[in-house]
Amino acid sequence: MTALAGCGREQSTLNPAGYDASSISLLFWTMLSGAVVLWLLVNGAFYYMSNVRPGAVAKRYARHILIGGGIILPVVVLTALLAWGLSVLPDPRRPGDGLVVRVTGEQWWWRVEYWPEGADTPVVSANEIRLPVGQRTEIHLTSDKVIHSFWIPALGGKMDMFPGRDTMISLLPERAGTYRGQCAEFCGASHAWMAFAAVAMEPADFDAWLEAEAADAVAPLDEAAQRGQEVFLSKGCGACHAVRGTQAVGLVGPDLSHVGSRKTLGAGRTGMTLENLEAWIAHTEDLKPEVKMPSYDLSGTDLADLAHYLNGLK
Repeated sequence: MTALAGCGREQSTLNPAGYDASSISLLFWTMLSGAVVLWLLVNGAFYYMSNVRPGAVAKRYARHILIGGGIILPVVVLTALLAWGLSVLPDPRRPGDGLVVRVTGEQWWWRVEYWPEGADTPVVSANEIRLPVGQRTEIHLTSDKVIHSFWIPALGGKMDMFPGRDTMISLLPERAGTYRGQCAEFCGASHAWMAFAAVAMEPADFDAWLEAEAADAVAPLDEAAQRGQEVFLSKGCGACHAVRGTQAVGLVGPDLSHVGSRKTLGAGRTGMTLENLEAWIAHTEDLKPEVKMPSYDLSGTDLADLAHYLNGLK
């Protein structure tokens, strides 16, 4: 149906893939059903009194209708719905099962750190959140300069991110898949392009991915990638970006150690392809207004080699 075309995609609260989102969806459909029933009753009463039984109504009869239908019924129904709604709403601060993910909202990208239970150092990533299916994960949130809001509609509700303050939301994915996350608080010129891929994975797949993510970046596999790495280092990219296992140790921008394995580029701006990498490097400021990373005017060969190098960082 055309009217429901937007209800079944990866960024829909009506297509839940997690326990918390399912509770929110149940609450929505129940409230909507109740609103429809009440609308039918009210409009049915109007139709009955104006068309079926028009004319004067006895004062006693009218008083019963007003008190019963206008006071007693709404109080009973709304109180019951409120009590039920509060009982089914998920607790966004419910403790997790061990894994902690720390997310910092930047302008305009996401700094992500994975802290497995008992770990002394985090596994650093960016612009993508991966979570194990069937396990509740605590996601601790903060912001660098302005207020952001962390939201994965298919997995749960929103939680605001404040500079200098730690907030927490926990999520329990129930179905593996890739879903879209979004900043839900206006945060500046590129707010609309501050998104991320949220990937729910089976536990064994997640453990394997996390182990690979913790490793150093792969060395260049061919001459073009080697030339691309030389361009990356000679143009000063390592002053802002880190590529573990190389001289690039910058902390200003996203960690690029495994950038080629991510679903999106530029915090959800485009898909991760070789062509999009070239366009991003050469036209960053056009694709993401007011972004800190400047556009680079490179020769065709240097641009192609640099994009090839980054695409190979799996």
